[in-house]
Amino acid sequence: MSTFKPILLATAFALGASAAAAQEERFITIGTGGQTGVYYVVGQSICRLVNRNTAETGIKCTAPSTGGSIANINAIQAGDMTMGVAQSDWQFHAFNGDVPEFEGDKKFDGLRSVFSVHPEPFTVVARADSGIENFEGLKGKRVNVGNPGSGQRGTMEVVLDALGWTMGDFSLASELKPAEQSAALGDNKVDAIIYTVGHPNGSIQEATSTVEARLIPVTGEAIDKLVEDNPYYAKATIPGGMYAGNDEDVETFGVKATFVTSADVPEDMVYEVVKASSTISTASRACIRPSPTSSPRR
Repeated sequence: MSTFKPILLATAFALGASAAAAQEERFITIGTGGQTGVYYVVGQSICRLVNRNTAETGIKCTAPSTGGSIANINAIQAGDMTMGVAQSDWQFHAFNGDVPEFEGDKKFDGLRSVFSVHPEPFTVVARADSGIENFEGLKGKRVNVGNPGSGQRGTMEVVLDALGWTMGDFSLASELKPAEQSAALGDNKVDAIIYTVGHPNGSIQEATSTVEARLIPVTGEAIDKLVEDNPYYAKATIPGGMYAGNDEDVETFGVKATFVTSADVPEDMVYEVVKASSTISTASRACIRPSPTSSPRR
């Protein structure tokens, strides 16, 4: 009997250690965006890197598709998600509670920025046969303004307000998700689509390769004032030659994609995510260059 005691003790110890390890497992959920967008790629990439070290850290990561920036921030505040990707403007608004979406008890002063990911120009793509040459040309047209809860929808509303426009200025203001809007443009269900996104982007590549379409500049006094008055905006240039039929640089403005979390999330968990994410090559980030007139505040 005594011969087997060490084996039994070792087995019991191993089982106990396994049970302890199982109890120490922790889970991270990262809010992303539509499956054709860069946010989804970012979240999935970070999770793959985090999950490589699960045996050592006990942390397991998932990154489901979501409605985008505002939805991610709300989910983090509610405790439904641990971290997420959000536009820098909506991160600012959520923390300061200075817009209706985050006023009163919706204000999220426990929101914390972890790191910046990539620039995100406000991008307008219009069918060539629509006759749209600039942003003002969208008036009276069929425009996909983005799904509720997305950063692009929020930024679109900011631009409309700056111009003194409303959704009623469009003949149709559809609310399609990013995964649906390119097909709608190609099928002539809308004249233009709006996307606040890093480039190059698969959805815009699809749009410009299935129908003759052009990227539309977003410039003017109202845009200049938005950039001047708000530190989370900057002018940007989408380089020519990135999409079929768009050989010239296009001037616009935009934000940055930021990776955010809550002050309630343990610091060691945030550390492990940052440590894993630091191995992401800068070559994988969006190929956008700032405009020569961009604000240095970014």
